[in-house]
Amino acid sequence: MFEILSKEALNPTVVRIAVSAPRIARKAEPGQFVILRAKEQSERIPLTVADYDREAGTVTVIYQIVGAGTMELNTLNAGDCLHDLVGPLGTPTRTEGLKKVCIVGGGVGCAIAYPVAKKLHGLGCTVHSVVGFRSRDLVILEDEFRGVSEELRLMTDDGSYGEKGLVTNALEALIQAGNQYDQVIAIGPLIMMKFVCKLTEKYGIKTVVSMNPIMIDGTGMCGGCRLTVGGETKFACVDGPDFDGHLVDFDEAMARGAMYRDFEQHAREEACRLFQKEAESNA
Repeated sequence: MFEILSKEALNPTVVRIAVSAPRIARKAEPGQFVILRAKEQSERIPLTVADYDREAGTVTVIYQIVGAGTMELNTLNAGDCLHDLVGPLGTPTRTEGLKKVCIVGGGVGCAIAYPVAKKLHGLGCTVHSVVGFRSRDLVILEDEFRGVSEELRLMTDDGSYGEKGLVTNALEALIQAGNQYDQVIAIGPLIMMKFVCKLTEKYGIKTVVSMNPIMIDGTGMCGGCRLTVGGETKFACVDGPDFDGHLVDFDEAMARGAMYRDFEQHAREEACRLFQKEAESNA
């Protein structure tokens, strides 16, 4: 039984849950993900492991309420159980041998970036973190990043908190200040990762990105998570989710992601109608 042990809203649309999953917690590493179903007929939702506690046997995931699947997941509370939880899946983020790294996170992508920063910090690596959000009310995990970063630059698009600007502004400032990074790790919206990679390519800095496209089975059989990397087809769920950012075809990835918007909007509207009907029947 995968019991939800705690549930916490990090901002108006982002939620963190800790789940009892001892076998997964024993094996999980930063960069890996799980696939869960809230109920028997629910859609499968891939979520990167945001944290884990091997002794307590818990796995933490963070999700954004954006579609029908996450809306249904959000109806569960502490004490409820997920129908199933599979993982850990994917290849862990490589952390060995790195001395100085800049972690760049955007929006809910910071949930994926944080465990990587935490692992690197624990290994003695110097970690600089740049995190970006649209506005103050959407900021998540600030204290967590401060605890594992020698330097943290927090950016907001509207300047309502931290510094006004984009993560690329802060990253370039750090590079121009003389910081020599072994690697940049960027995790967030595709458009953000694309421009981070354009910037680091100019400076010749190796850059790893975490690609999280549509996934169904988590084994590469469905093909929904395919990407073009260095001119070759890769599957994010088995070959990734981490890839050399300078080789990823971001334009193709963004075009593929856009294919699902109308379907997801319809599913969200239908879910809203069903939840409203259920609420009315219980009133």
